[in-house]
Amino acid sequence: MPGANLTRVEAQERAGVVSNVHYAVHLDVNQGDTDFRSISTITFDAREGASTFVDLIANTVTSIELNGEKLDPATAFVDHRIELSGLKAQNTLTVDALAQYSHTGEGMHRSLDPTDGNVYLYTQFEVPDARRVYAVFDQPDIKATFDFTVDAPENWEVISIMPANEPVSLGEGSGAKRWTYPTTPKMSSYLTAIVAGPYASWHTTHTLSDGRVVPMAIYSRQALKDAMAKDVDYLFDVTKKGMDFYDETWGVPYPYAKYDQLFVPEYNAGAMENIGTVTIRDSYIFESKVTDALFERRDVTVLHELAHMWFGDLVTMKWWNDLWLNESFAEFTSTLATAETTQWHDAWATFASGEKSWGQAQDEMPTTHPIVAEIKDLHDTEINFDGITYAKGASVLKQLVAYVGRKEFFAGIHNYLDKHQYSNATLADLLAELEATSGRDLKNWSKQWLENAGINTITSTVTTAEDGTIEEMVLTQTASADYPVLRDHRLAVAFYDVNEATGLVEMTERFDLDVTGERTVVEAVAGKKRPAFIMVNEDDLTYTKLRFDAESLEFARQNLYRFSSALTRAVVWLSLWDMTRDAQFPAVDFVETSLKALGTEKESTTFRYALAQVATATGHYAPAARRASLKVEVAEELFRLAQAADAGSDEQFQLVTAYLNNGSDPEFAERAAGLLSGSLVFDGLEIDNNFRWTILIAQAAAGVIGVSEIDAELAARDTTENRQFAVMAKAAIPTAEAKAWAWEQALHNDELTNSQLENVAGGFSMNSDPELYAPYVDKYAEVIDWIWENKTFHMSEALMSGTARGTGLYPSYADPARLVEVGEAWMASHASADAALRRMVNENLDSSKRVLRVQRYNEAL
Repeated sequence: MPGANLTRVEAQERAGVVSNVHYAVHLDVNQGDTDFRSISTITFDAREGASTFVDLIANTVTSIELNGEKLDPATAFVDHRIELSGLKAQNTLTVDALAQYSHTGEGMHRSLDPTDGNVYLYTQFEVPDARRVYAVFDQPDIKATFDFTVDAPENWEVISIMPANEPVSLGEGSGAKRWTYPTTPKMSSYLTAIVAGPYASWHTTHTLSDGRVVPMAIYSRQALKDAMAKDVDYLFDVTKKGMDFYDETWGVPYPYAKYDQLFVPEYNAGAMENIGTVTIRDSYIFESKVTDALFERRDVTVLHELAHMWFGDLVTMKWWNDLWLNESFAEFTSTLATAETTQWHDAWATFASGEKSWGQAQDEMPTTHPIVAEIKDLHDTEINFDGITYAKGASVLKQLVAYVGRKEFFAGIHNYLDKHQYSNATLADLLAELEATSGRDLKNWSKQWLENAGINTITSTVTTAEDGTIEEMVLTQTASADYPVLRDHRLAVAFYDVNEATGLVEMTERFDLDVTGERTVVEAVAGKKRPAFIMVNEDDLTYTKLRFDAESLEFARQNLYRFSSALTRAVVWLSLWDMTRDAQFPAVDFVETSLKALGTEKESTTFRYALAQVATATGHYAPAARRASLKVEVAEELFRLAQAADAGSDEQFQLVTAYLNNGSDPEFAERAAGLLSGSLVFDGLEIDNNFRWTILIAQAAAGVIGVSEIDAELAARDTTENRQFAVMAKAAIPTAEAKAWAWEQALHNDELTNSQLENVAGGFSMNSDPELYAPYVDKYAEVIDWIWENKTFHMSEALMSGTARGTGLYPSYADPARLVEVGEAWMASHASADAALRRMVNENLDSSKRVLRVQRYNEAL
């Protein structure tokens, strides 16, 4: 509906009318399992005589009263807005409504845990979904103070922004209590939160540099409390170290009254930075063994949300075009904090393999955009939680630190936070502070890096004399035709040679320089003996695609596994993968190089992404005639590597999992069954609950088991997590009937939780037989409009995305030429469709175009 989509112009106009806002919000969550009562009393100043509106998404509005005058809800409440006219200098608005619980992670999410029957609530308000819970001027630059009261069952915990006062019984026999809280600091509505339910909790305190003692707590579902208890002390330690690191780094102590981290079910995001009340998806509670990559990702997530308490919460963007200021900064500083305060010292290698590769892939799509994106309305915001806003932005901030200096950068951040605390700011405000501390003119830098889309390529060319010395090394910078901007880069070139004593490839010399324009000569290396490998972008300081000189490329292909630096391996691996995706490096060669390197790789995230890239290269990019045999060869090598891996190691765990997910070799059925029965054993590898389901899902995808075996396994232990595993397994069965079932469930079973829906879509897309998906090419195109019209944005994204966001129902393994044909026809016939919808479809189309292009390259070799 039109009122649901706030435009930037409307927001600016409303901010010019409304000021000095305070909310008193009362919620009653004792109304049943569908609706809850919401009473909002808003006091605010306004331009006298002006008109504006307040946002609300609710089933029923019982009453509206403005300045003592009752308004008719039937006429005043239209299209999710309550129109307010004839405003006074000081105003009071009271709205009494029934709002609806969601099962999609938007607004007030209600989750029923089948393990024990407990009900859990939590709110999620970004982008503006506070309006799904209370009447509000729902935009980031109308900051306000809030008083919350909540009526809830007496055995529940109710957590909000401020520490709770002692709850009061609502009377004998009511079974309910009223929770109240002190007034919040001035803050944006999307950062408010209510979390309620019989959560288990753990508590501690932390003393800040200014002497204040901050209460801290961690919460989880009762069904996960034993698993959570094992990690609570560790997570408190990570949080405290992060709090001290950020205080020391930018000289502003933690600004709020408490810090709670609430691990909540069925979350549609990783986490959310509600002030002092951070919500985190509870798949980060590990009942079973997980990869080191996921352990590290949890630490990064904890530190990411903590960074937001300063950058995003204390100082908030005026409008969503500066969303990147929140997310890029939190992504950059959380990686820095992870590398410097936790066990994960190679966090920048993790960043290069995971986040940066995501950003580069996003940046090469036709839907790329500048880091500072043009955000005309809320729909534009929803689609910009992407690899540009997070990963590219963080990479560019790393480059900015190299450009202005670390000390100068964080001094500027201190001044920015100090000057704009509890208010809103813009990119111009930030750059002004960084210019003042660094002495650099950042206007041109901003134009190059932040205000123009696209990624550059730096190609190294080396001329060597007969005596083996370098005559000239040239770095040539190019840009795409669509985004022809050449950028200034501060980077380092490094020499690498084999250490004969250890056999490892190690750095021997480093040269820091500025790369500008199209051609840069690396003067410092002239006359030096050419090393075995020349690394461009040592330490991964800048954001660019890399093309090594011919000798270095061949050396990397043969010796990637021997590089001693985890970050160097990650950057070189990413370049090889980038070349493979660009049809410049044979897919089979990439697979062979990667499998060899996996024999010695220890950095978990690099390992994880390399396995995924091997799967893509094998299943999508390799020549058709070679694909089936290559999958078998890969499976056998993964199994051999798993047998050779250290007992109980992360590498062993990832390799066995990857082998199972390949599921194509003649011995698969026997080996998978053997893992379940115990006749096949890998020393140190426990077949715990989640790994058991990994095997079952792999068996289902290979057609080894069916629905009856899956149902029997679920019946043996019916939990929230196992229900999600079960629907994925059923959807993964490689039959027309299973795919039809999954398709129907994903589209029309409204009883599925958002997590179950994502798993059904994921299982639907797990197989690689093109014929299995051929019927769904046209079906997908036909159902796009229906999904967009009938599902929320997040659910539409989960169903339709086939790119970096997830798998969705896009039949990516169907004939890519047919996918391109149908995708182009849809785009041509939907020129006026919503930009967010066109973007999803266009990214899927671009992915299929790439598959087709790379397949043809490999076929021609």
